[in-house]
This record gives sequence, structure tokens and C-alpha cells, in this order.
Amino acid sequence: MSDKKKPAMCPMTAWYDPGQLARTGVDVAVSTIFGKHADYRITEALVGPSQDDDVFDDDSTGVPVDEDGIHDYSQRDQIWIDYVADTGDGWDSTYSVAYHVGQPQLDLPGVDGPIPRGDVLVFGGDQVYPVANRQSYRERLVEPYEAALPETPPLTSPHAFAVPGNHDWYDSLVSFTRLFCNRRWFGGWKTRQSRSYFALKLPHRWWLVGVDVQLDSDVDIPQVKFFKRIARKMGKDDRIILCTAEPHWIFAKIYKTLDPEINENNLAFLEKKIFCNQQIATYLSGDLHHYRRHATEGGQQKITAGGGGAFLHPTHGEDVEELDGGYRLRKAFPPPNESKKLTWKNLGFLFLNPKFGVLTAFLYTLTCWAVMAPVHRFGLRQIWPAIKTSLSTSIANPIAVFWILLVFGGFLFFTDSHSKRFARVAGPIHGLAHVLCTFFVGWGATYFSARCLGLPFKRPPQLLLAGGIIFVLGWIVGSFVMGIYLAISLNWFGRHSNEAFSALACPDWKNFLRLKIDGSGKLTIFPIGIRKVARKWKPSGSTNGPTYVPNDSRATAPELIEPPIAV
Repeated sequence: MSDKKKPAMCPMTAWYDPGQLARTGVDVAVSTIFGKHADYRITEALVGPSQDDDVFDDDSTGVPVDEDGIHDYSQRDQIWIDYVADTGDGWDSTYSVAYHVGQPQLDLPGVDGPIPRGDVLVFGGDQVYPVANRQSYRERLVEPYEAALPETPPLTSPHAFAVPGNHDWYDSLVSFTRLFCNRRWFGGWKTRQSRSYFALKLPHRWWLVGVDVQLDSDVDIPQVKFFKRIARKMGKDDRIILCTAEPHWIFAKIYKTLDPEINENNLAFLEKKIFCNQQIATYLSGDLHHYRRHATEGGQQKITAGGGGAFLHPTHGEDVEELDGGYRLRKAFPPPNESKKLTWKNLGFLFLNPKFGVLTAFLYTLTCWAVMAPVHRFGLRQIWPAIKTSLSTSIANPIAVFWILLVFGGFLFFTDSHSKRFARVAGPIHGLAHVLCTFFVGWGATYFSARCLGLPFKRPPQLLLAGGIIFVLGWIVGSFVMGIYLAISLNWFGRHSNEAFSALACPDWKNFLRLKIDGSGKLTIFPIGIRKVARKWKPSGSTNGPTYVPNDSRATAPELIEPPIAV
């Protein structure tokens, strides 16, 4: 990459930046509306099997694609597969995973001998954040992986496949398709698929199936027909590794809204009806940015491994110890006690998300200016007269009522609504806390400017000074209240796991999986974790290796999250 410009090295997504929130909200709304009515997979389905076969005739990789679009690796005696999900956020986290995935081999404590790089790399969904577009894909995904593995010999290059997640669908799958469905080079990997879903025939009667569940956990009819053709080619003793972009087994436990019999297009239909004569031995998914493994006594696995680069999600909070079907929690990374400690960092919300305070500053300032109560006459010991005066002044002013309700309702609407009981209690408390803070900040600013400094009440000098004080304090106090709310909500009530940890934007505790099917047909899963990613990098000077190498003594080496899992 010496002749290429330096990568953008993007920071972690600032989810509480008001500007970022607005842009993301618009993109999500548009994609949700149009994604349901203009399904790109229908266009994909118009490409017949013969076209798929023609596309790969000149690939010269020794991996044929049959008339049904099956990528056949079954002639090999063994195969290694890397699984990475939820990539493309900050450079440090994404490149740390890419760097280790791209190494020719990894030496892991507790493993006899090095384990080689995967012959196949599977991306498990949500390849970029916050939304998909050409620039985001380039800067947040392609550049880190090109830097990690710039090139490989064409005839021995590892292959890359991907299933799209909801973030990939935010541009109706345009960027995803351009990168993964056109037989392009992806750093040193070669993309192979022609659709957003795929099937790999692996050695010793193993299969890896990648499913596209779009934005609404929906498996469309063309995709169902595709997998029906695949299922007819499977023997009754064949075993399946099923890759989806969402851990529906977790959501079913937490939200209790997943009904396996809703309609025949959903994921449960695919599992129970299409592959009914085969055993789905292992489920792999991302979407939740941590590692959690559930398993049955019989050895079936459900693994959430969304540690490819996105901000960390907690492993504590909701109760997922036992899932339907006899699955029990076996391992979590980070451990729940570490996850709980990290949550308290939300008390520093102001410093972690400095731009969020702009929102509370404006809300507090405009509300106080709308009320404009003469509370400068009351000292600290006259709190009730000050409150009564503010209430009577507000009620007589419709604009003031509007702003008060806007502050209260905005934070009420923010409340985690998946628990109605929590929403009914915590929502009003959170909204009321901001209303009270607005009152005290406004009272203090008015008292100081009008009473202490003697500036005439409601005159421009007094209004400007009080407004400036309210704006600054609203920035600080509003952010602090938000941080307290998130920390308490998650650690005491198990709610707001996504909101609390997106506020932290933690790049550490990354993970990926390395799978091996050996000559005897045994599947072994190596769950690999990186506790602390590097924050500093230096050019390697290499012409055929990674472009950058870690230059951070605090970064930790890859390690096994738990002993290898034999399936």
C-alpha cells in the first residue's frame, strides 16, 4: 500500500453526537420504509443459477459453484474458517481484529502449535457503522482489511463471504452488493458470492449456510426456494453451521416477541421446515457486540460473537442463563462482573460524549427563557415559593408549557419500552429529573444575574448573562443526569444495555472465531478474544505483510476466551 494514501483511521462512532443522531435517524427511517417495499433480494433472485456458474468459470480457485449456487469445498480433507461479525466502527478496534485475522498463523496460549489463517472468512453482519454508504465501507471496513492483508497469491487466496445486517441494509444493500457480490478483491481475500445469502459445502458432510434476514427478521420467498434446493442435496446425517445476522434466540428470551409460527417466511421456518432432516449443530451470529455461548447437553451450540470492531455490548443485565431447547449459558466475554464495572463509566458521560450536552443546553435554555419567571426574588430557603411562582408563570404561557412538555416528553420517549413496568416508572422519573434540573439551573442563573449582580430583570444584559449561564450548566448537568440514568438503568434494572454501552464507545474486548473441520469430520471452534486493542500503530515497512503493526505496550495479545469447543 506504499502507493496508496494513508487510511482514514476513523474514530469510534459518536452515537450521542446530536448531528450524528439526526443523520442516522433520517437514514434509518428512509431505509426502513423503502427497504420493506423495495427488497433488493428480489432483483438478486432474477439472476439464474446458470449465470452464477458462468461468473465463476474463470476464477481458477479450485472451488466450483454448481448449478444451484453451492460453493463446493468438500473435496478438501480439512478446512479452516474465520468468523468475524460487527466490524467497521473505529479503526483501532476493527484493524486490531483484521490484523490478527490476516496473520498467516496465530500462537495462542493453551493451544498446541499455531493455528493457520482461515481458508474462508465469513462476515456475520453489520459490516459498517453507523449506516452503509460507499465512503463508510471504504474507510471503516475495506481500508483496515487491505492494510491487514494487502495481497495474497491469486491461486491460494482465502475467500470471503458475508451476510448483511440491518446496518448494511440502510442503503438498500447497494454498498454491500458492490463489495461482496461482484467477485472483487477485498484486501488479500477474494469475494465469491453473487447474492446476499449463500451455501458452502464443506468437507465431511458439513455445510455452512448464510442467511439474509433483511430489516425485519424476514426470509424472503426466493431465499426460501434457494435453501430448499440446497436442502434436497443434503444427506440425513449432514450437519449445518447456520449464520445469521441476529441472535434471535437471545431476543426471543429478552423480548418474548419472536413467535416461530408467525409466517412461513421467517427464520424459524427455515430452521424447522427446510432443514428439518438435518441437524443444525451450530448457530453463529453477531449483532450483539460481545461473546456469549449457549449449548445443550448434547453439544449443540448457539454462539453470539459480534466482536469484530463495533462498540462493546454488556454481558450482564438481562437474564439469558437458560434459553428454549435446553440451551444454557456456558461462557461470556467480557465476564459479567467486568461488564458491570464498565457500566459505571457512564458517570463520566459528559466527558465521553461532550457534544451531547449541546442538546440539553438548548432545551434547558429555551425552556427557561420561555418561562421567564421572576424567581430572583427568592433565596435558597424559599424553594417552595420559587416553585409556585415558576408553575403559575408557566401555566399562563402556552409556549412555556410546550417547552416543559418537550423536555419531559423527550426523555420519557427515550426510555427503554421493552419493559412496560420500567417505562411507566423510570420514564417519568427521568423526564422529571431534567425538568427539575432546568428549574434549578434557571433559578440559580436568574438569582445570580439579577439579585447578586443587580442587573435589571428581563433587560438584555441580564437575559444574555443568565442565558449563557443556563446554557453552560444545562450542558453539564443534562449530560450528568443522562449518565446517571443509564448507569442505574442497566446495573440495577437490566435496561438500556445498548444505550448505556454505545455511550461508552468501548473499543476493547473484541473477539472472532476460528473454526476447523479436521480429517475425521470433527468441528472445533476456537473463540479468540482481545481484551485491550492497540491505540497506536506504526508502519511495518513490509511489502507483503500488514501495513501497520501495534505500537502500544498496553495492548494485549489474542487469547482463547475458553478452551476449544469440539462439536
